[in-house]
Amino acid sequence: MDYKMTLTPEQEALLNGSKGEAVAKAMKTLVMYGEAFGAEKMVPVTSKMGHLVTSFGLKVMKPVYDLLDTLIEGNALSGQKFSVDPKPLDKNVPASFLENIVFNKLMYSMQGSYDAQLEKLGLLSKDAYTCACYLDEVGNKPEKGEILSWAESSAVVYANSVLGARCNRNSGIIELFGSITGYVPYFGLLTDEGRKATWIVEVNTTKKPEAQVLGSAIGMKVMEDVPYVRGLDKWLGTELDGDACAYLKDFGAATASNGAVGLYHIANLTPEAVEQGESLIAPDAKVYVIDDAELERVQNNYPVMWKNPDGKPQLCFVGCPHLSLAQLNEWTDNVSAALKKNGLKKVSVPTVFTSAPGVVEAFNKTPKAKVLKDCGVVLSYICPLMYMNNPLCKSKNVITCSNKLRTYTTSRYYRSEQILDIITKEVK
Repeated sequence: MDYKMTLTPEQEALLNGSKGEAVAKAMKTLVMYGEAFGAEKMVPVTSKMGHLVTSFGLKVMKPVYDLLDTLIEGNALSGQKFSVDPKPLDKNVPASFLENIVFNKLMYSMQGSYDAQLEKLGLLSKDAYTCACYLDEVGNKPEKGEILSWAESSAVVYANSVLGARCNRNSGIIELFGSITGYVPYFGLLTDEGRKATWIVEVNTTKKPEAQVLGSAIGMKVMEDVPYVRGLDKWLGTELDGDACAYLKDFGAATASNGAVGLYHIANLTPEAVEQGESLIAPDAKVYVIDDAELERVQNNYPVMWKNPDGKPQLCFVGCPHLSLAQLNEWTDNVSAALKKNGLKKVSVPTVFTSAPGVVEAFNKTPKAKVLKDCGVVLSYICPLMYMNNPLCKSKNVITCSNKLRTYTTSRYYRSEQILDIITKEVK
């Protein structure tokens, strides 16, 4: 093929079939992908593990399954073990008879065979299904400066921003090709210049802003650009402890789904901001000021997609992206305390908390697992977004405190404290 990119002898050999036709085609695709974005070279993927965004066995994805069969037959397997986004199905999550028929017979009928393909390609383990693969219980946490080949938007923005790794917002399958060949094109967020902030965000709120709403506001304003956020350290501190990381997990997911942010810098907190300070800010950066009124304006403008906006909630999802163990513990404590205060024993709205299988396993070994179960909350490993993709769920009044889930589905957004209030009081 004709290409403008400068390749090393090893890269050219892969392109010319040194490891077979399937690997050569994967390499060719990556070169074409890189050249479309002006990349002048390929660089090695240096992370220990990969992550795939496509975890759902949709019947309509036959071309993907054919492609994976071709890769497996051609011994074009991932050079890294990898984790995968959450599974779409869990029999413990509330669903009607008709919804289950659609899930199992029409939508995700290929789930079993697809899971088998992923195992052959290099799946980390049968429990490695989560959008938050960087959680300690999962074991796929990149190191600072490592080059990744990922696509999951909430994981990419977390890895870039909180961990200081380097990864572009790739598409599904492209991320797998990077793990197979061991190379990705060098452009965008892999470069020093591409990591410069072209927006300054001033957070001037009178209280700690809700992570999901703040992230949403920034995402919708800066879109795919890089923001440098001042003033948030007042509420989060200057240490990346568990609370700060959990906050930034949810904040980043909202910036990535309500916009297309792949990297943000938090003054005095995230690694590059601590090391480089305001030298990360590009000349002529735009300024966005966020105060209490702006956050209120943003949330009030979220559309209500329910057929009957005044209807009662029928289902609640908490955990998109997946909850950390600390968040799961905190939610359990808050729900239990609120129910006791309100004179109830169980949540008044069917409620599902979602987390990584490894986190669920660790939580189930603690006394709080029984507390949560006694509260009537279902703990699951699924992807709420994949659940909501069922067309029958569009008529369901689903509430959530996830801006990502709100953006991609008909679910209705409420802040965390609002969700807690709704599910622990009698529905009127």
